[in-house]
Amino acid sequence: MSEVEAAITRVHHEEWARVVASLTRRFGDLDIAEEAAAEAFAVAVEKWPADGVPPNPGAWLTTTANRKAIDRIRRESKRDDKHKEAQMLADDEPPESLGAIDDERLRLIFTCCHPALAMETRMALTLRMVGGLTVPEIARAFLVQETAMGQRITRAKAKIKAARIPYRVPSAEDLPARVSGVLAVLFLVFNEGYLATGSETDPVRHELTAEAIRLTRLIRALMPDDGEVAGLLALMLLTEARSAARVSATGELVTLVEQDRGAWDVAMIDEGHRLVRERLAAGVAPGRYQILAAINAVHTSARAVGDTDWSQVVALYDQLVRLDSSAIVALNRAIAVAELDGPEVALAAVDRLEDRLAGYHAYHATRADFLRRLGRSQESRAAYDKAIELAGNTAETAYLIRRRDQLGRG
Repeated sequence: MSEVEAAITRVHHEEWARVVASLTRRFGDLDIAEEAAAEAFAVAVEKWPADGVPPNPGAWLTTTANRKAIDRIRRESKRDDKHKEAQMLADDEPPESLGAIDDERLRLIFTCCHPALAMETRMALTLRMVGGLTVPEIARAFLVQETAMGQRITRAKAKIKAARIPYRVPSAEDLPARVSGVLAVLFLVFNEGYLATGSETDPVRHELTAEAIRLTRLIRALMPDDGEVAGLLALMLLTEARSAARVSATGELVTLVEQDRGAWDVAMIDEGHRLVRERLAAGVAPGRYQILAAINAVHTSARAVGDTDWSQVVALYDQLVRLDSSAIVALNRAIAVAELDGPEVALAAVDRLEDRLAGYHAYHATRADFLRRLGRSQESRAAYDKAIELAGNTAETAYLIRRRDQLGRG
């Protein structure tokens, strides 16, 4: 990749959401915003190799995208009032600020997360419009076909337009009812950055994790007493604190057991632990994100993996299961059980999840590890093969291949 190509990739990661949010604010149409932003980046791909990267790439892209949007409106206009509308849109006067916090991307998230949309649709639309992920990447995150995901996103944008869903941060009285959907979206955006699903992208996308954390901080400023907002922020911080140790110099995933704990971000861990302690001191029954944060606090409190209090981890998962009975939670609980009661007990629990997780690579990777520890090498190899087939993240695939190939020497 040339220096300019690398710059375009970096700018896309950093500026996509800003450009789309700016266009959405100005034109009030997600379709126009997305298409004009994509066209602006296409122009950048064409011009920047010859002209050089502009001093302010975000401003260049926003200006170009605005022109593309106005051109589209004029092309589609067949009446004089539409032409006048396009001319008005060309006015560069800053629009009136909307919402409690003057942040365009936060307004864009609340628009994409409107309760008129189904939860999965909100997540998919936000990943596309705010995260800048491609439809194939989002489809992989949801374990659905690309065509179905593309249709879902298209229908969502059409519904927002038809229902005239407002582009703003909700009022203070509406925030509590709206925030749970936003937190779910931010968690998914963070997870995509933490372990990217696409094979054609970086295995870890720090710009997505950083953006999810930044936006979660903004929501916490809006709702400082909300336990789940604090819990999600703590969870993100305690997870992101380990990012420097998660991928080796050769591009392979490094599991929690093998990580150099000296490379963890102490400041992030301290902040995450402080948030967890604050929620415990509040004396209020914790929600899902608070329990997940507490689990991560146990992991990050241990100086070495052998010092981990696995009984506490399992107890926290037992508490989480009462709130979230999903197969993913059950799978993660089984991983902790393996450390406490052994892989044979854990394998039996995992095998009961086959009907729900047969298409999920982590299910097969977990089975492969348990089978390896039980000395059942042939079955372990088959499970690793299936995990490798389903995994999209390049770092994770490299790790699974190494573990599988080590079976021949074991």
